[in-house]
Amino acid sequence: MSNAFATGGTLFCLVGAVLVIGFVFLANAIRIIPEYQRLVVFRLGRVMQQPKGPGIVLLIPVIDRAVKVDLREQIREVPHQVSITKDNAPISIDFLWYYKILDPAMSVLQVGNFELSAAGIAATTLRAVIGGIPLDDVLSEREHINNMLRTRLDEVTERWGVKVTNVEIREIIPPREVQDAMNRQMTAERVRRALVTESMGDQEAAKNRAEGTKQAAILTADGEKQSNILRAEGEKQAQALRAEGFAVALEAIFNAAKSVDQKTMTLQYFETLKSIGTSPSTKFIFPMEFTSMLDNFLGKDAKK
Repeated sequence: MSNAFATGGTLFCLVGAVLVIGFVFLANAIRIIPEYQRLVVFRLGRVMQQPKGPGIVLLIPVIDRAVKVDLREQIREVPHQVSITKDNAPISIDFLWYYKILDPAMSVLQVGNFELSAAGIAATTLRAVIGGIPLDDVLSEREHINNMLRTRLDEVTERWGVKVTNVEIREIIPPREVQDAMNRQMTAERVRRALVTESMGDQEAAKNRAEGTKQAAILTADGEKQSNILRAEGEKQAQALRAEGFAVALEAIFNAAKSVDQKTMTLQYFETLKSIGTSPSTKFIFPMEFTSMLDNFLGKDAKK
């Protein structure tokens, strides 16, 4: 009885061990690969032509060895590196570079430690690029340096199946004396701009004042012109009215004169002479014909 019980226990242990080993082998044989990853599979030491994934991948335990490769775009930082420019000025530069693995098998086969190798290549490439550029160009042409770094890095990493997509310089720290000179230059530039702005403001104000004076003069002249025109129009109308009044008066005098006889006219002449003779400095000299005219006037009057 005891022997049967011992045999059953041993069998149970063996079955349990087989199940555990089978579960371990099955766990190592089945891999679930996401969309952004691939498996580079080595079977008996030889790499398989096509990477595995995405989805469920079956591996042969012990025989297959798999290396995961991330296909997403990666970013790496190159810390501050002291580089010497073409004109022997030491500057400190750090930058970011972006890359993407295009060939998973090449990225595993061609380089042992990609992260370390990429960091070393980036640092040496930075020094090589900066060494061929003067300091002024380094400070003013970041985009050009970015393109040069990207091109150089891409040439190196291409054989690893890696594509460098972008390079961005973050900070450039020039020497202390250069920084002081730049600060003085910036201060002088700000002062110059302030003076230029003030001068332009004064010039604009002067233009506005001159324009205002001009417009005021134009308006004054226009008002004076309109006033003269109105005065001339009024004077013209007044003269026309005066002339019309004189014409009416002359017409009335003419009509009255047509009804006056010779005697009345003579009396009017005498009245006029009388008013003229009231002045003490007036002297009358009568021609001989005047006395005959007077005799005729008196004779006619006597007859009547």
